[in-house]
Amino acid sequence: MNSANATITETDLQQTTGLYPYQQRDLDKLFERFGQSNKDHRLLYQLPTGGGKTRIFAEIARRFINTFRCNVMILTHRRELSSQTSIVLKKLGIRNKIIDSSVRRLTKKEGYACFVAMVETLKNRIKDGIIDPASVGLVIIDEAHHNSFQKLLGKFTDALILGVTATPFSSNADMPMYKSYHELIVGESIPDLIAGGFLAKSNNWRYDVELNSLVTGINGDFTINTSDTLYSSPAMLELLLHAYESHSKNKKTLIFNNGIFTSENVHQLFSDAGYPVRHLDHHTPPAERTEILGWFKRTKGAVLTSVSILTTGFDEPSVQTVILNRATTSITLYHQMIGRGARKLPNKKTFTIIDLGNNTDRFGSWDTPLDWQGIFQRPETFAESLHQQSARDAHAISDDLRARFPNTLQLSFDIQDEYQKAIQSNQKGSIVIRESIRQHAVMCMENAGSVSQALELAAELQKEIDWRIKQYAKCLGKVTKNYTDWLKEDYRNKLRTMITKVMQRRVHAGTPALSA
Repeated sequence: MNSANATITETDLQQTTGLYPYQQRDLDKLFERFGQSNKDHRLLYQLPTGGGKTRIFAEIARRFINTFRCNVMILTHRRELSSQTSIVLKKLGIRNKIIDSSVRRLTKKEGYACFVAMVETLKNRIKDGIIDPASVGLVIIDEAHHNSFQKLLGKFTDALILGVTATPFSSNADMPMYKSYHELIVGESIPDLIAGGFLAKSNNWRYDVELNSLVTGINGDFTINTSDTLYSSPAMLELLLHAYESHSKNKKTLIFNNGIFTSENVHQLFSDAGYPVRHLDHHTPPAERTEILGWFKRTKGAVLTSVSILTTGFDEPSVQTVILNRATTSITLYHQMIGRGARKLPNKKTFTIIDLGNNTDRFGSWDTPLDWQGIFQRPETFAESLHQQSARDAHAISDDLRARFPNTLQLSFDIQDEYQKAIQSNQKGSIVIRESIRQHAVMCMENAGSVSQALELAAELQKEIDWRIKQYAKCLGKVTKNYTDWLKEDYRNKLRTMITKVMQRRVHAGTPALSA
Protein backbone atom coordinates (compact mmCIF):
# COMPACT_ATOMS: atom_id res chain seq x y z
CA MET A 1 0.00 0.00 0.00
CA ASN A 2 1.49 3.37 -1.01
CA SER A 3 1.59 6.34 1.38
CA ALA A 4 -1.26 8.20 -0.33
CA ASN A 5 -3.63 5.25 0.01
CA ALA A 6 -2.47 4.73 3.60
CA THR A 7 -3.36 8.33 4.42
CA ILE A 8 -6.82 7.96 2.95
CA THR A 9 -7.36 4.72 4.83
CA GLU A 10 -6.28 6.24 8.13
CA THR A 11 -8.54 9.24 7.66
CA ASP A 12 -11.49 7.04 6.72
CA LEU A 13 -10.77 4.82 9.71
CA GLN A 14 -10.93 7.68 12.18
CA GLN A 15 -14.12 9.02 10.62
CA THR A 16 -15.94 5.68 10.53
CA THR A 17 -14.83 4.07 13.81
CA GLY A 18 -13.76 7.05 15.90
CA LEU A 19 -10.39 5.36 16.38
CA TYR A 20 -7.02 6.72 15.38
CA PRO A 21 -4.78 4.40 13.33
CA TYR A 22 -2.49 3.50 16.25
CA GLN A 23 -5.55 2.73 18.39
CA GLN A 24 -6.97 0.44 15.72
CA ARG A 25 -3.61 -1.34 15.36
CA ASP A 26 -3.44 -1.96 19.11
CA LEU A 27 -7.06 -3.11 19.19
CA ASP A 28 -6.42 -5.62 16.41
CA LYS A 29 -3.22 -6.82 18.12
CA LEU A 30 -5.02 -7.38 21.41
CA PHE A 31 -7.83 -9.32 19.79
CA GLU A 32 -5.30 -11.41 17.92
CA ARG A 33 -3.68 -12.31 21.23
CA PHE A 34 -7.10 -13.07 22.73
CA GLY A 35 -7.66 -15.58 19.96
CA GLN A 36 -4.29 -17.24 20.56
CA SER A 37 -4.51 -17.37 24.36
CA ASN A 38 -5.93 -19.76 26.88
CA LYS A 39 -8.55 -18.44 29.24
CA ASP A 40 -6.04 -18.19 32.05
CA HIS A 41 -3.70 -16.02 29.94
CA ARG A 42 -3.54 -12.46 31.25
CA LEU A 43 -2.62 -9.55 28.98
CA LEU A 44 -1.34 -6.14 30.06
CA TYR A 45 -1.68 -3.18 27.70
CA GLN A 46 0.39 0.00 28.02
CA LEU A 47 -0.48 3.36 26.44
CA PRO A 48 0.62 6.83 27.64
CA THR A 49 -1.74 9.14 29.46
CA GLY A 50 -3.65 11.06 26.81
CA GLY A 51 -3.40 8.25 24.27
CA GLY A 52 -7.02 7.21 24.70
CA LYS A 53 -6.88 4.05 26.84
CA THR A 54 -10.52 4.36 27.90
CA ARG A 55 -11.64 4.74 24.29
CA ILE A 56 -9.68 1.64 23.30
CA PHE A 57 -10.86 -0.67 26.06
CA ALA A 58 -14.42 0.54 25.54
CA GLU A 59 -14.11 -0.53 21.91
CA ILE A 60 -12.63 -3.83 23.08
CA ALA A 61 -15.69 -4.36 25.30
CA ARG A 62 -18.05 -3.59 22.42
CA ARG A 63 -16.29 -5.93 20.02
CA PHE A 64 -15.99 -8.70 22.61
CA ILE A 65 -19.69 -8.55 23.44
CA ASN A 66 -20.69 -8.59 19.77
CA THR A 67 -18.22 -11.33 18.82
CA PHE A 68 -18.42 -13.75 21.74
CA ARG A 69 -21.83 -12.86 23.26
CA CYS A 70 -20.23 -12.79 26.71
CA ASN A 71 -20.49 -10.30 29.53
CA VAL A 72 -17.68 -7.83 30.17
CA MET A 73 -16.67 -6.52 33.61
CA ILE A 74 -14.61 -3.31 33.85
CA LEU A 75 -12.86 -2.62 37.17
CA THR A 76 -11.82 0.83 38.34
CA HIS A 77 -10.41 2.09 41.65
CA ARG A 78 -12.27 5.41 41.86
CA ARG A 79 -15.92 6.41 41.60
CA GLU A 80 -15.13 9.19 39.12
CA LEU A 81 -13.43 6.72 36.79
CA SER A 82 -16.46 4.42 36.94
CA SER A 83 -18.77 7.25 35.89
CA GLN A 84 -16.50 8.42 33.08
CA THR A 85 -16.03 4.89 31.75
CA SER A 86 -19.80 4.35 31.76
CA ILE A 87 -20.30 7.54 29.75
CA VAL A 88 -17.76 6.49 27.10
CA LEU A 89 -19.43 3.08 26.82
CA LYS A 90 -22.85 4.67 26.36
CA LYS A 91 -21.51 6.89 23.58
CA LEU A 92 -20.48 3.71 21.76
CA GLY A 93 -23.99 2.31 22.15
CA ILE A 94 -23.01 -0.15 24.88
CA ARG A 95 -25.70 -0.51 27.53
CA ASN A 96 -23.85 -0.80 30.81
CA LYS A 97 -24.56 -0.88 34.50
CA ILE A 98 -22.45 0.68 37.26
CA ILE A 99 -22.32 -1.77 40.14
CA ASP A 100 -22.45 0.42 43.24
CA SER A 101 -23.93 0.18 46.71
CA SER A 102 -27.43 0.86 45.37
CA VAL A 103 -27.48 -2.31 43.24
CA ARG A 104 -29.29 -5.03 45.18
CA ARG A 105 -30.39 -7.32 42.33
CA LEU A 106 -29.85 -7.90 38.61
CA THR A 107 -32.16 -9.70 36.21
CA LYS A 108 -31.63 -11.00 32.68
CA LYS A 109 -34.57 -8.86 31.59
CA GLU A 110 -32.46 -5.75 32.14
CA GLY A 111 -30.26 -6.89 29.23
CA TYR A 112 -26.92 -5.60 30.47
CA ALA A 113 -23.83 -7.24 28.97
CA CYS A 114 -21.29 -4.77 30.34
CA PHE A 115 -20.70 -3.76 33.94
CA VAL A 116 -18.47 -1.15 35.57
CA ALA A 117 -17.50 -1.57 39.20
CA MET A 118 -15.09 -0.58 41.92
CA VAL A 119 -13.21 -3.45 43.51
CA GLU A 120 -14.62 -3.45 47.03
CA THR A 121 -18.18 -3.02 45.77
CA LEU A 122 -17.79 -5.90 43.34
CA LYS A 123 -16.40 -8.15 46.08
CA ASN A 124 -19.53 -7.55 48.13
CA ARG A 125 -21.89 -8.07 45.20
CA ILE A 126 -20.21 -11.39 44.32
CA LYS A 127 -20.42 -12.43 47.97
CA ASP A 128 -24.13 -11.54 48.01
CA GLY A 129 -24.72 -13.58 44.85
CA ILE A 130 -25.82 -10.56 42.79
CA ILE A 131 -22.94 -10.96 40.31
CA ASP A 132 -22.06 -14.39 38.93
CA PRO A 133 -18.35 -14.46 37.91
CA ALA A 134 -19.01 -17.45 35.64
CA SER A 135 -21.16 -15.26 33.38
CA VAL A 136 -18.25 -12.90 32.63
CA GLY A 137 -16.04 -13.63 29.62
CA LEU A 138 -13.68 -10.64 29.86
CA VAL A 139 -12.43 -8.59 32.80
CA ILE A 140 -10.76 -5.25 32.03
CA ILE A 141 -8.77 -3.57 34.82
CA ASP A 142 -8.23 0.17 34.44
CA GLU A 143 -5.14 1.68 36.12
CA ALA A 144 -3.77 -1.86 36.43
CA HIS A 145 -0.48 -0.72 37.99
CA HIS A 146 -2.30 -0.56 41.34
CA ASN A 147 -2.14 -4.35 41.10
CA SER A 148 -4.53 -4.87 43.98
CA PHE A 149 -7.13 -7.04 42.30
CA GLN A 150 -5.51 -10.48 42.40
CA LYS A 151 -7.79 -12.27 44.87
CA LEU A 152 -10.83 -10.87 43.12
CA LEU A 153 -9.60 -11.87 39.67
CA GLY A 154 -9.22 -15.45 40.87
CA LYS A 155 -13.00 -15.69 41.04
CA PHE A 156 -13.34 -15.11 37.27
CA THR A 157 -12.07 -18.57 36.31
CA ASP A 158 -13.59 -18.57 32.81
CA ALA A 159 -12.71 -15.02 31.83
CA LEU A 160 -9.89 -13.47 29.86
CA ILE A 161 -8.08 -10.78 31.83
CA LEU A 162 -6.84 -7.48 30.35
CA GLY A 163 -5.02 -4.89 32.44
CA VAL A 164 -4.62 -1.35 31.10
CA THR A 165 -2.10 1.23 32.32
CA ALA A 166 0.18 4.05 31.19
CA THR A 167 3.00 2.76 33.41
CA PRO A 168 3.35 -1.04 33.77
CA PHE A 169 5.36 -0.77 36.98
CA SER A 170 3.57 -2.02 40.07
CA SER A 171 2.89 0.35 42.95
CA ASN A 172 3.43 -2.69 45.18
CA ALA A 173 7.08 -3.76 45.17
CA ASP A 174 6.14 -7.18 46.55
CA MET A 175 3.77 -7.82 43.66
CA PRO A 176 5.55 -7.04 40.35
CA MET A 177 3.39 -6.88 37.24
CA TYR A 178 4.95 -9.97 35.68
CA LYS A 179 3.50 -12.06 38.52
CA SER A 180 -0.02 -10.89 37.67
CA TYR A 181 0.17 -10.75 33.86
CA HIS A 182 1.77 -13.12 31.38
CA GLU A 183 2.43 -10.67 28.55
CA LEU A 184 2.77 -6.93 27.93
CA ILE A 185 1.52 -5.26 24.77
CA VAL A 186 3.22 -1.86 24.37
CA GLY A 187 1.30 0.86 22.56
CA GLU A 188 2.45 4.07 20.90
CA SER A 189 5.23 5.98 22.66
CA ILE A 190 4.95 9.59 23.85
CA PRO A 191 7.41 10.86 21.18
CA ASP A 192 5.38 9.10 18.46
CA LEU A 193 2.11 10.51 19.81
CA ILE A 194 3.65 13.99 19.77
CA ALA A 195 5.03 13.51 16.24
CA GLY A 196 1.63 12.25 15.08
CA GLY A 197 -0.11 15.32 16.47
CA PHE A 198 -2.01 13.44 19.19
CA LEU A 199 -0.23 14.98 22.19
CA ALA A 200 1.14 18.48 22.76
CA LYS A 201 4.88 19.08 22.85
CA SER A 202 6.30 20.11 26.22
CA ASN A 203 8.43 23.12 27.15
CA ASN A 204 10.40 22.07 30.23
CA TRP A 205 11.68 24.20 33.10
CA ARG A 206 13.36 22.61 36.08
CA TYR A 207 14.87 24.08 39.24
CA ASP A 208 17.40 22.36 41.48
CA VAL A 209 15.71 21.95 44.82
CA GLU A 210 17.33 20.79 48.06
CA LEU A 211 15.42 17.65 49.09
CA ASN A 212 17.57 16.50 51.99
CA SER A 213 14.82 17.10 54.52
CA LEU A 214 12.36 14.75 52.78
CA VAL A 215 11.76 11.37 54.38
CA THR A 216 10.48 8.28 52.58
CA GLY A 217 7.39 6.71 54.14
CA ILE A 218 6.23 3.10 54.32
CA ASN A 219 4.55 3.41 50.92
CA GLY A 220 7.90 4.25 49.31
CA ASP A 221 7.12 7.89 48.52
CA PHE A 222 8.08 11.05 50.38
CA THR A 223 5.95 11.71 53.45
CA ILE A 224 3.32 14.44 53.47
CA ASN A 225 4.67 15.90 56.71
CA THR A 226 8.22 16.44 55.46
CA SER A 227 6.94 17.65 52.09
CA ASP A 228 4.67 20.19 53.77
CA THR A 229 7.57 21.50 55.84
CA LEU A 230 9.78 21.97 52.78
CA TYR A 231 7.23 23.27 50.28
CA SER A 232 5.54 25.64 52.74
CA SER A 233 8.85 27.28 53.64
CA PRO A 234 9.21 30.95 52.59
CA ALA A 235 12.07 30.08 50.23
CA MET A 236 10.06 27.44 48.34
CA LEU A 237 6.92 29.54 48.15
CA GLU A 238 9.02 32.39 46.76
CA LEU A 239 10.57 30.01 44.21
CA LEU A 240 7.14 28.73 43.14
CA LEU A 241 5.79 32.22 42.52
CA HIS A 242 8.97 33.20 40.69
CA ALA A 243 8.76 30.10 38.45
CA TYR A 244 5.09 30.76 37.69
CA GLU A 245 5.63 34.43 36.86
CA SER A 246 8.67 33.62 34.74
CA HIS A 247 7.18 30.80 32.65
CA SER A 248 3.41 30.61 33.11
CA LYS A 249 2.00 33.99 34.08
CA ASN A 250 -1.64 34.36 32.95
CA LYS A 251 -1.69 30.78 31.59
CA LYS A 252 -4.17 28.16 32.78
CA THR A 253 -2.11 26.30 35.37
CA LEU A 254 -2.39 23.14 37.48
CA ILE A 255 -0.21 22.97 40.59
CA PHE A 256 0.30 19.53 42.17
CA ASN A 257 1.26 19.37 45.86
CA ASN A 258 1.87 16.50 48.28
CA GLY A 259 0.01 17.96 51.27
CA ILE A 260 -3.13 19.97 51.95
CA PHE A 261 -1.18 22.38 54.17
CA THR A 262 1.11 23.22 51.25
CA SER A 263 -1.75 23.59 48.78
CA GLU A 264 -3.61 25.96 51.09
CA ASN A 265 -0.44 28.04 51.49
CA VAL A 266 -0.03 28.08 47.71
CA HIS A 267 -3.64 29.22 47.38
CA GLN A 268 -2.99 32.08 49.82
CA LEU A 269 0.27 32.98 48.05
CA PHE A 270 -1.35 33.32 44.62
CA SER A 271 -4.44 35.03 46.01
CA ASP A 272 -2.31 37.65 47.75
CA ALA A 273 -0.41 38.16 44.48
CA GLY A 274 -3.70 38.92 42.71
CA TYR A 275 -4.02 35.80 40.55
CA PRO A 276 -7.30 33.89 40.01
CA VAL A 277 -6.74 30.74 42.08
CA ARG A 278 -8.74 27.95 43.77
CA HIS A 279 -7.75 25.01 45.98
CA LEU A 280 -9.02 21.44 45.67
CA ASP A 281 -8.37 18.29 47.71
CA HIS A 282 -10.14 15.00 48.51
CA HIS A 283 -12.05 16.66 51.39
CA THR A 284 -13.72 19.13 49.01
CA PRO A 285 -17.48 18.31 48.86
CA PRO A 286 -18.67 16.95 45.46
CA ALA A 287 -20.86 19.96 44.69
CA GLU A 288 -18.05 22.40 45.48
CA ARG A 289 -15.61 20.33 43.44
CA THR A 290 -17.95 20.48 40.43
CA GLU A 291 -18.25 24.25 40.86
CA ILE A 292 -14.45 24.68 41.11
CA LEU A 293 -13.76 22.57 38.02
CA GLY A 294 -16.40 24.54 36.11
CA TRP A 295 -14.73 27.78 37.19
CA PHE A 296 -11.34 26.43 36.13
CA LYS A 297 -12.64 25.41 32.71
CA ARG A 298 -14.18 28.77 31.82
CA THR A 299 -11.69 31.13 33.53
CA LYS A 300 -8.82 32.43 31.42
CA GLY A 301 -5.48 32.21 33.23
CA ALA A 302 -7.00 30.24 36.11
CA VAL A 303 -4.68 28.60 38.64
CA LEU A 304 -5.82 25.42 40.39
CA THR A 305 -3.73 24.09 43.28
CA SER A 306 -4.58 20.54 44.31
CA VAL A 307 -3.67 17.45 46.31
CA SER A 308 -4.25 13.81 45.27
CA ILE A 309 -7.42 14.53 43.33
CA LEU A 310 -6.65 15.42 39.70
CA THR A 311 -4.02 12.81 38.76
CA THR A 312 -6.64 10.43 37.30
CA GLY A 313 -10.17 10.87 36.04
CA PHE A 314 -9.65 14.53 35.16
CA ASP A 315 -9.55 15.74 31.59
CA GLU A 316 -9.28 19.46 30.86
CA PRO A 317 -7.44 19.91 27.54
CA SER A 318 -7.16 23.70 27.99
CA VAL A 319 -4.49 23.28 30.73
CA GLN A 320 -1.40 25.16 29.54
CA THR A 321 1.02 24.55 32.41
CA VAL A 322 1.63 21.80 34.93
CA ILE A 323 3.71 22.69 38.00
CA LEU A 324 5.12 19.78 40.01
CA ASN A 325 5.35 21.53 43.37
CA ARG A 326 6.42 18.31 44.99
CA ALA A 327 8.89 15.46 44.69
CA THR A 328 7.77 11.89 44.14
CA THR A 329 9.40 8.49 43.79
CA SER A 330 6.45 7.18 41.74
CA ILE A 331 6.96 7.13 37.98
CA THR A 332 3.23 6.51 37.60
CA LEU A 333 2.33 9.66 39.52
CA TYR A 334 4.98 11.59 37.57
CA HIS A 335 3.37 10.68 34.24
CA GLN A 336 -0.17 11.13 35.53
CA MET A 337 0.51 14.67 36.74
CA ILE A 338 2.21 15.79 33.53
CA GLY A 339 -0.38 14.02 31.40
CA ARG A 340 -3.03 16.47 32.64
CA GLY A 341 -1.44 19.13 30.44
CA ALA A 342 -0.52 16.99 27.44
CA ARG A 343 -3.89 17.05 25.71
CA LYS A 344 -3.74 18.83 22.37
CA LEU A 345 -6.22 21.36 20.93
CA PRO A 346 -6.33 23.14 17.57
CA ASN A 347 -5.01 26.29 19.27
CA LYS A 348 -2.75 24.45 21.71
CA LYS A 349 0.30 22.77 20.22
CA THR A 350 2.55 23.00 23.30
CA PHE A 351 2.32 23.07 27.08
CA THR A 352 4.72 23.92 29.90
CA ILE A 353 6.15 21.68 32.63
CA ILE A 354 7.72 23.34 35.68
CA ASP A 355 9.51 20.83 37.91
CA LEU A 356 10.23 21.92 41.50
CA GLY A 357 10.99 18.45 42.85
CA ASN A 358 14.00 17.16 40.87
CA ASN A 359 11.57 14.67 39.32
CA THR A 360 13.09 15.09 35.87
CA ASP A 361 16.46 14.03 37.27
CA ARG A 362 14.82 10.98 38.84
CA PHE A 363 12.76 9.74 35.89
CA GLY A 364 14.07 11.52 32.83
CA SER A 365 12.10 13.93 30.69
CA TRP A 366 8.39 13.15 30.29
CA ASP A 367 8.82 12.51 26.56
CA THR A 368 11.91 10.30 26.87
CA PRO A 369 11.14 6.81 25.44
CA LEU A 370 11.15 4.10 28.09
CA ASP A 371 11.83 0.39 27.66
CA TRP A 372 8.52 -0.75 29.13
CA GLN A 373 9.16 -4.37 28.16
CA GLY A 374 12.41 -4.30 30.11
CA ILE A 375 10.74 -2.61 33.07
CA PHE A 376 7.92 -5.17 32.99
CA GLN A 377 10.32 -8.12 32.86
CA ARG A 378 12.96 -6.72 35.26
CA PRO A 379 11.21 -4.29 37.61
CA GLU A 380 13.77 -4.87 40.36
CA THR A 381 16.52 -3.41 38.16
CA PHE A 382 14.40 -0.38 37.34
CA ALA A 383 13.46 0.11 41.00
CA GLU A 384 17.12 0.01 41.98
CA SER A 385 18.01 2.67 39.42
CA LEU A 386 15.29 4.93 40.88
CA HIS A 387 16.57 4.24 44.37
CA GLN A 388 20.10 5.18 43.40
CA GLN A 389 18.89 8.43 41.87
CA SER A 390 16.85 9.26 44.97
CA ALA A 391 19.86 8.44 47.15
CA ARG A 392 21.57 11.54 45.78
CA ASP A 393 19.23 13.44 48.09
CA ALA A 394 19.64 10.95 50.95
CA HIS A 395 21.85 12.98 53.30
CA ALA A 396 19.14 14.10 55.68
CA ILE A 397 18.91 17.70 56.81
CA SER A 398 16.42 17.74 59.67
CA ASP A 399 13.23 19.78 59.64
CA ASP A 400 14.49 21.65 62.71
CA LEU A 401 17.70 22.66 60.95
CA ARG A 402 15.86 23.72 57.80
CA ALA A 403 13.51 25.80 59.92
CA ARG A 404 16.50 27.76 61.22
CA PHE A 405 17.36 28.82 57.64
CA PRO A 406 14.00 29.87 56.10
CA ASN A 407 15.60 32.33 53.65
CA THR A 408 17.91 29.69 52.15
CA LEU A 409 16.70 27.48 49.31
CA GLN A 410 19.80 25.32 48.79
CA LEU A 411 21.15 23.97 52.08
CA SER A 412 23.26 21.10 50.73
CA PHE A 413 26.65 21.11 49.03
CA ASP A 414 27.84 18.00 47.14
CA ILE A 415 31.45 17.73 48.32
CA GLN A 416 32.34 14.71 46.21
CA ASP A 417 30.86 16.10 43.01
CA GLU A 418 32.54 19.49 43.50
CA TYR A 419 35.85 17.80 44.29
CA GLN A 420 35.74 15.87 41.00
CA LYS A 421 34.97 19.07 39.10
CA ALA A 422 37.92 20.82 40.72
CA ILE A 423 40.35 18.02 39.88
CA GLN A 424 39.08 17.80 36.29
CA SER A 425 39.67 21.55 35.86
CA ASN A 426 43.24 21.23 37.27
CA GLN A 427 42.41 23.05 40.51
CA LYS A 428 43.45 22.06 44.00
CA GLY A 429 40.95 19.90 45.85
CA SER A 430 41.12 22.23 48.84
CA ILE A 431 39.11 24.82 46.90
CA VAL A 432 36.06 22.67 47.66
CA ILE A 433 36.39 23.27 51.40
CA ARG A 434 36.78 26.99 50.78
CA GLU A 435 33.58 27.08 48.71
CA SER A 436 31.75 24.98 51.30
CA ILE A 437 32.72 27.40 54.06
CA ARG A 438 31.59 30.32 51.91
CA GLN A 439 28.19 28.68 51.29
CA HIS A 440 27.69 28.02 55.00
CA ALA A 441 28.66 31.63 55.79
CA VAL A 442 26.10 32.97 53.30
CA MET A 443 23.42 30.72 54.83
CA CYS A 444 24.11 32.11 58.29
CA MET A 445 24.28 35.74 57.17
CA GLU A 446 21.13 35.73 55.04
CA ASN A 447 19.11 34.36 57.98
CA ALA A 448 20.49 36.66 60.69
CA GLY A 449 20.23 40.33 61.52
CA SER A 450 23.44 40.58 63.54
CA VAL A 451 26.86 39.00 63.92
CA SER A 452 25.84 37.22 67.12
CA GLN A 453 22.74 35.72 65.49
CA ALA A 454 24.80 34.53 62.51
CA LEU A 455 27.38 32.90 64.81
CA GLU A 456 24.56 31.16 66.68
CA LEU A 457 23.36 29.73 63.37
CA ALA A 458 26.91 28.61 62.55
CA ALA A 459 26.93 26.63 65.79
CA GLU A 460 23.84 24.78 64.54
CA LEU A 461 25.88 23.44 61.61
CA GLN A 462 28.19 21.20 63.64
CA LYS A 463 26.82 17.87 62.33
CA GLU A 464 26.59 19.17 58.78
CA ILE A 465 30.22 20.30 58.91
CA ASP A 466 31.31 16.90 60.25
CA TRP A 467 29.48 15.17 57.39
CA ARG A 468 31.06 17.41 54.74
CA ILE A 469 34.56 16.80 56.13
CA LYS A 470 33.85 13.06 56.10
CA GLN A 471 32.95 13.26 52.39
CA TYR A 472 36.07 15.34 51.70
CA ALA A 473 38.24 12.75 53.47
CA LYS A 474 36.78 10.05 51.20
CA CYS A 475 37.93 12.08 48.21
CA LEU A 476 41.47 12.35 49.59
CA GLY A 477 41.77 8.64 50.26
CA LYS A 478 43.49 7.35 53.38
CA VAL A 479 43.75 10.15 55.93
CA THR A 480 44.29 9.97 59.69
CA LYS A 481 41.63 10.75 62.27
CA ASN A 482 43.89 13.47 63.65
CA TYR A 483 43.89 15.14 60.24
CA THR A 484 40.08 14.99 59.85
CA ASP A 485 39.68 16.37 63.40
CA TRP A 486 41.97 19.25 62.47
CA LEU A 487 40.00 19.84 59.26
CA LYS A 488 36.77 20.11 61.25
CA GLU A 489 38.20 22.57 63.74
CA ASP A 490 39.87 24.64 61.03
CA TYR A 491 36.56 24.69 59.08
CA ARG A 492 34.64 26.03 62.09
CA ASN A 493 37.24 28.68 62.85
CA LYS A 494 37.31 29.93 59.27
CA LEU A 495 33.50 29.94 59.13
CA ARG A 496 33.23 32.09 62.26
CA THR A 497 35.99 34.42 61.02
CA MET A 498 34.35 34.89 57.61
CA ILE A 499 30.94 35.62 59.12
CA THR A 500 32.36 38.14 61.59
CA LYS A 501 34.50 40.01 59.06
CA VAL A 502 31.86 40.21 56.33
CA MET A 503 29.00 41.26 58.61
CA GLN A 504 31.10 43.86 60.46
CA ARG A 505 32.25 45.27 57.13
CA ARG A 506 28.61 45.58 56.04
CA VAL A 507 27.62 47.30 59.27
CA HIS A 508 30.45 49.83 58.93
CA ALA A 509 29.49 50.43 55.32
CA GLY A 510 25.86 50.95 56.33
CA THR A 511 24.72 47.94 54.30
CA PRO A 512 21.92 45.74 55.78
CA ALA A 513 23.17 42.27 56.62
CA LEU A 514 20.75 40.50 54.28
CA SER A 515 21.24 42.63 51.19
CA ALA A 516 24.52 41.29 49.83
